[in-house]
Amino acid sequence: MQPSRFPKAVLFDLDGTLVDSAPDFIAVINRMRSDRGRGAMALEALRPVVSKGARAMLSAGFPDVEASERERWVQEFLDLYELELGLHGKPFDGIEAMLAALEANGSTWGIVTNKPEYLAKKLMPLLGWQTRCAVLVGGDTLPVRKPDPLPLLHAAQVIGVPAEACAYVGDDERDIVAARAAGMPSVVALWGYRLHEDDPFAWQGDVLIHEPGELCEAAAWPGVGA
Repeated sequence: MQPSRFPKAVLFDLDGTLVDSAPDFIAVINRMRSDRGRGAMALEALRPVVSKGARAMLSAGFPDVEASERERWVQEFLDLYELELGLHGKPFDGIEAMLAALEANGSTWGIVTNKPEYLAKKLMPLLGWQTRCAVLVGGDTLPVRKPDPLPLLHAAQVIGVPAEACAYVGDDERDIVAARAAGMPSVVALWGYRLHEDDPFAWQGDVLIHEPGELCEAAAWPGVGA
């Protein structure tokens, strides 16, 4: 039986996986609501859709507004988010210990997110990750984004690790779909954001993990290729 070991490389989703960014996003939505004469939205009402992206958050914040009108607000949302970036959110409890464990065991780690690349890169120094994160692929780095596997495959190529020797960690079904298509073992981050009707057990991830701290142990990771 092969002994447990950390993956040679780990790629992560960002929002809802590494970082609890919902407090930043609720600040954005509530600024937009206030500007339109509306009261504040509760954080817990927005949290389930954060991993779905800007349009999903605008839909949750303004459910009575036509989608075509909300589409015109996307750039405003992103501009306000840039101002709120990293002011309220922070890494989930246990993330820093887990990253330190990976580094101590010689694993490379990086980020593949659907967040625009310029925003993801701007967040790195705020977290102290700018020299630790080996690769960062944003939602607009390539012509396609998750659930397409290309961003994951591109990240693996950049760090020089075969896809099958990487693991991918994410809190959304599209993360697991992308990992499976890329031939990467996957970890479902159950601590992240998801809708009430989502069933992460149906996503067919290789392992499901409740807390980031569990990933400080090699045995928690799915088996990977050489």
